[in-house]
Amino acid sequence: MKIKLQGKEIILEKPKRILEFIDNNDYKYMAAKVNNRLRELRYIVSDDANIELLGLEDSDVCRIYQSTLRFLVFMALHNVYPKAKLTYNYSVSRAIFASVSNLGHPFLQSDLDLVQKELENIINADYPIVRSTITKDEALKLYKDLGADEKVKILKYRKEDKVHVYECNGFMDYMFGYMLSSTGYLKKYSLKLYTPGFLITYPRSETLGEIPEFQDERVFRNSLKEANRWTNISKASYISDFNEIIEQGKALEFMNICETRHNRQLSDLGQKIQNKIEDIKLICVAGPSSSGKTTFTNRLRIELMSRGINPLMISIDNFYKHPDLCPLGADGKPDFEDIDALDRKLFNECMYNLIQGEKVSLPTYDFTTKTRSFSEPIKLMHNQPILIEGIHALNDDLTPSIAHEEKFKIYIAPLIQYRIDERNPISISDLRLIRRMVRDYNYRGTTCERTLEFWPSVRAGEFKWIYPYQNDADFVFNSELGYELCVMSKYAIKLLSEIKEDSPHYITANRLLKFLKYFTPISDKWVPCNSILREFIGGSIFYTEDKC
Repeated sequence: MKIKLQGKEIILEKPKRILEFIDNNDYKYMAAKVNNRLRELRYIVSDDANIELLGLEDSDVCRIYQSTLRFLVFMALHNVYPKAKLTYNYSVSRAIFASVSNLGHPFLQSDLDLVQKELENIINADYPIVRSTITKDEALKLYKDLGADEKVKILKYRKEDKVHVYECNGFMDYMFGYMLSSTGYLKKYSLKLYTPGFLITYPRSETLGEIPEFQDERVFRNSLKEANRWTNISKASYISDFNEIIEQGKALEFMNICETRHNRQLSDLGQKIQNKIEDIKLICVAGPSSSGKTTFTNRLRIELMSRGINPLMISIDNFYKHPDLCPLGADGKPDFEDIDALDRKLFNECMYNLIQGEKVSLPTYDFTTKTRSFSEPIKLMHNQPILIEGIHALNDDLTPSIAHEEKFKIYIAPLIQYRIDERNPISISDLRLIRRMVRDYNYRGTTCERTLEFWPSVRAGEFKWIYPYQNDADFVFNSELGYELCVMSKYAIKLLSEIKEDSPHYITANRLLKFLKYFTPISDKWVPCNSILREFIGGSIFYTEDKC
């Protein structure tokens, strides 16, 4: 067999596992792409192949690392406290939050110390981690023995007769993703007591394989706790919960509950702004891609108008510079997510002059011709705030001339607390990717593969330009809708299933399909016309001409 390994040709006389013919004593490589398919290092190469070895700078490898770490933390806890139950919940500052129950006492530092010591023993032993296939009946018994009630429930919705599991020194579980070859690879991690459980930090690709510094983001953390409380109240934490709601004929009721929660958040926000309207001059809305910012901003405007407040909406996009004047990204092309792609001087001047009661001509940017035109001069009315929305809206560098106390900052994001089962939470960024993928395909003429291609650069921009400012928010709006993946799954599965195995984005597509296929679909015809979800699936009242 002819193998091209890292660009160099080698010959294999017989099929071998990747880890058997690479030099990896320092655990530098953790996975591989084999003919463009993501593979574990235990994968057996049995034909000609092009192999690229991957380390922690790769985002897919970091997911494998994280899955393995979650597996081993549970293994360590199970060895120390066999009856304990472990649930992975929301993330805090790029760390996994874990809660422990069924101990008979609160989880204390002494308990974490025991788990830490056992985890170190497991890692130092460098036990092999081996994938195998068992029947659904065997999986059912395994999960019952582990006390994994949600794993038992989700099996009902698995169409395949077989189940993949991983075994390590007699311990078995499954994390819905690939794993490292042995426990010795896990050299970088930390455990930190964090009421009412503990945090697990791990290497991230955006920090080039290092553990990012932990920052306790109070505002965002409280919003995540509230989101977790909501999922517990609504009894919709797991995919099986959503499916059971549908099976019981309560889908419409649940949809209404979720939408009403959005209405209540808007009402609370409207009241906060109304209480301070004498001081508020600028309402700033920002959030990561596909958070629902456009629909939210329109709904906020309506909410404020119902209170006698008529905000002036101004699009930050109209302040873009000509591409020739924009900073360049790593690819040598104009970086439109950089704050200096905007005419900051003009924007700050326009906002300041409006707030000072001056008449101002505002620009309109033509994205086709890359030129600006200007409106007739306008002037703010008494107690009329300006409402802006955009990636840099919370960044004070955009409006340095406006006093901090005259700004009301709103951060919007879907703070989901969904899980496949107790130890497999669904990523917030994956939900946003699915939203964007469906929207871009249906309404922006963008293929699914194109969306996946640009997603890493979108994420890089978020880490640089959005997340550092989220903790300055005066209000965090949780834009998740508990029922949304039951609606969007049918759209997303169709798009993802069309991606061929030779595509560079097949790895991501396959990963997303692994959990989307478990959702029972529901019709989108009952989704309200003003719902944030309509921004992605279509039919929004804010994009429809009023012909009444």
